[in-house]
Amino acid sequence: MKLLQESLMELIRRTSAEIPDDVHRATLAALEAEKKGTIAESAMKIIEQNIQLAKKKSQPICQDTGSVIFYVDCPVGFDQITFEEAARKAVVEATKKGFLRQNSVDSITGKNDGTNLGPGAPTVHCHQHRSPEASVRLMLKGGGCENVGAQYSLPNEKIKANRDLDGCRKAILDAVLQAQGKGCGPGILGVCIGGDRATGYEQSKVQLLRKIDDANPSTELDKLEKDIVETANKLGIGPMGFGGKTTLLGCKIGVLNRVPASYFVSISYMCWAYRRQGVVLNGEGGISNWLY
Repeated sequence: MKLLQESLMELIRRTSAEIPDDVHRATLAALEAEKKGTIAESAMKIIEQNIQLAKKKSQPICQDTGSVIFYVDCPVGFDQITFEEAARKAVVEATKKGFLRQNSVDSITGKNDGTNLGPGAPTVHCHQHRSPEASVRLMLKGGGCENVGAQYSLPNEKIKANRDLDGCRKAILDAVLQAQGKGCGPGILGVCIGGDRATGYEQSKVQLLRKIDDANPSTELDKLEKDIVETANKLGIGPMGFGGKTTLLGCKIGVLNRVPASYFVSISYMCWAYRRQGVVLNGEGGISNWLY
């Protein structure tokens, strides 16, 4: 338990303070693409300085350290109860050390006990697989970008979106347009087509566990992902809504089956502070390697 707790503590620290390499490459490319001397370029420069400073000082990239969400892929027989106990202890310790802000409040009273613990805090998703390894991915999902997530029920007359991929495209781009500079752009979208209202949003967040530079195994969806990013970056919204060429850094789309009566498009928006990291654990709970 102690080694597992220490491993999760280091996972939290690194997720909070260090942007993954694939995300950093995307932000550097965006900085290079922005027109010199513009507010958009200045915004991207500040973002880059923020990334460097947070890593150097091992401090949170953003003052909003967000919702703490663990995704665990584990073998049969994995003790999920022990894992959750270790995760909770690691969250408390990380909060004491300042890697997590005292950020979780009682939804009825608004009180904050300073531990980041409570119903649904942290959130742990466990999924069994046949591999002998256990892997843990952590996402720290900020509140500002969570506020501009959206869910569309198609058909939607307002945006002229039918129940097809073109309708999905219109819904996704409308979500970007409605977000404008909110949510600390440039953003990354996780999208789910189908499912119900709950599973659609859940799967849209799972899409954010993918690397920015990966390719969707579906040719149609891969094409749509690239089209969304290209089109969104022509809207002129830009970093933090200041205008410019970089509104989105990426878009990842997944699909779930649906019932005939429903056709949902669920969109989770991630801010530029794209905090997700992962580890593979050895049999004793130590870190054997990093996933991003």
